Amino acid sequence: MALEELPIELFPPLFMAAFAGRHTKALKAMVQAWPFPCLPLGALMKDHPPHLETFQAALDGLDVLLSQEVRPRRWKLQVLDLRRNTHEDFWTLWSGIKASVCSLLEPDPIQPMQKSQRVESQAVLKLVRAPVEVLVDLCLKEDTLDETLSYLLKKAKQRRSLLHLRCQKLRIFTMPMQSIKRILKVVQLDSIQDLEVNCIWKLGTLGRFVPHLGRMGNLRRLLLSRIHMLPRTTPDQEEHLVDQLTTQFLNLPHLQELYLDSISFLEGRLHQVLRCLKTPLETLWITNCLLSESDLMYLSQCPSISMLKDLSLSGVNLTSLSLEPLQVLIEWTSATLQDLDLNECGIMDTQFSALLPSLSCCSQLTTFSFCGNPISMAVLESLLQHTMGLSKLSHVLYPAPLESYEDVNGTLHLGLLAELHTRLKQLLYKSGRASMGWVSASPCPHCGDQIFYDTEPILCPCYMPA
Repeated sequence: MALEELPIELFPPLFMAAFAGRHTKALKAMVQAWPFPCLPLGALMKDHPPHLETFQAALDGLDVLLSQEVRPRRWKLQVLDLRRNTHEDFWTLWSGIKASVCSLLEPDPIQPMQKSQRVESQAVLKLVRAPVEVLVDLCLKEDTLDETLSYLLKKAKQRRSLLHLRCQKLRIFTMPMQSIKRILKVVQLDSIQDLEVNCIWKLGTLGRFVPHLGRMGNLRRLLLSRIHMLPRTTPDQEEHLVDQLTTQFLNLPHLQELYLDSISFLEGRLHQVLRCLKTPLETLWITNCLLSESDLMYLSQCPSISMLKDLSLSGVNLTSLSLEPLQVLIEWTSATLQDLDLNECGIMDTQFSALLPSLSCCSQLTTFSFCGNPISMAVLESLLQHTMGLSKLSHVLYPAPLESYEDVNGTLHLGLLAELHTRLKQLLYKSGRASMGWVSASPCPHCGDQIFYDTEPILCPCYMPA
């Protein structure tokens, strides 16, 4: 039977069989006659890792289609989706030949047209060949690309006007800048919504990348990690390079989540980064960075964090800083803040106590974590009292109190920790908040792994009997 006459409900099961059996000629022909607006090939590749020739056959079928002046009458393909975690139910349902799944990938109903409109539309279709979108999530982490991605990029370059490569999530790990720029030339940069740059880059290297960042106008999530400054960089050069980065934020009007991890140039320059943000952030993580008091002061006044839901300062040393700006910041965002992470900040008892009144105002807070801070049992009990009225607070991750250590070397006394944990649980029970989860976490002094204590200790191997 010719594919033009094949009932559409038979296309998915036959396509699955051809893909699993590596019948390249059949695959190539079926792509050209695909009767749905979307071909979710990525979901199929998740269960059946593609042979290179199989993948090439699917792209070649699309290539033949794009080269035709007049496309097949039944052909509806608008999107080739290569993402692994989308449209997963499509193939499952069609494997049972359930025609009701047609609605999953059918386009919106088209309103009836007048006769004159139909004639005009048909004329336009003969002249204009609409592009096909290829959706893919990219992870760049090696010096050389795998063969399937290389073939996809080759086709996208050849058919640049008719094959639009759209990437919602882009992860960059280890790859030469020249290769990154070559790949980004064939990607529709305004399609990127989630970007992670997780490389050991010099600030100058980042400077070569940021022009591309400025063209990602729909970016919603940005993570920059491990960006460092060369020792010989002059202050003027440093200022120029930081400006290069931050001015690109002016071109990101939809940015909602910003993660800055291990950024060496941030101290004293946080205002440069945040002042260029166009809209309020929902998430701000500044982790494993150095910050000054002026940075904290600016943070407490920055308009872009007034609607914050998730704040992390994990790994930022606050021991020698005044936490009054942080107190103001917590109080300012108390109506929206849901998750607060102050792990490994070196916060002392007196500093922590000053934060408690602000914390008690956080009506939306659900999770609070402050492990790795030298806090006494008395301050923990005070925290419990201050947060008892926060009805949405369900998880508190706290450090083992100072009284639970045997010596100055940081050796935990598990018996003392159990007693102190039990006391906190009893206070929660008496206050009617027994369901609130309070979990202790402290690093093992020997290996650094976390030791957790909920109802029973979860120990690292150092504490296990030989």
